[in-house]
Amino acid sequence: MPNQDDFQTVFKKLKGVLKKYEPHLTVKGNTADAYYLDAGFSEKYKRVVFFGSVQIKKNYVSYYLMPVYVFPELLKGISPDLKKRMQGKSCFNFAAADEKIFSELVKLTKNGFDRFKQEGLV
Repeated sequence: MPNQDDFQTVFKKLKGVLKKYEPHLTVKGNTADAYYLDAGFSEKYKRVVFFGSVQIKKNYVSYYLMPVYVFPELLKGISPDLKKRMQGKSCFNFAAADEKIFSELVKLTKNGFDRFKQEGLV
């Protein structure tokens, strides 16, 4: 069974990845086990666009990054290790901290933010 103490460590690290974008985005949730950020309003979709979140689940910590769903080309060149953590089109799951993969996720998040900004979503 996964160690819940590890989940808190993973959650804090992944929340830190998203938190640096907080000044440019809207915090929609910030609890002990979930942190959500929205981007801006999209004329194309006629609603506010979700940017990303981190959530503690039963068996892992999930990191959601909507820019990779909207712009899948952002995933080109990601490592096989990060790819193995993907569930669906925009979710990455972790049961323990992995600094190498987290540093790759930092870059992917920055690229996603930059792309949202380029598209006028931020």
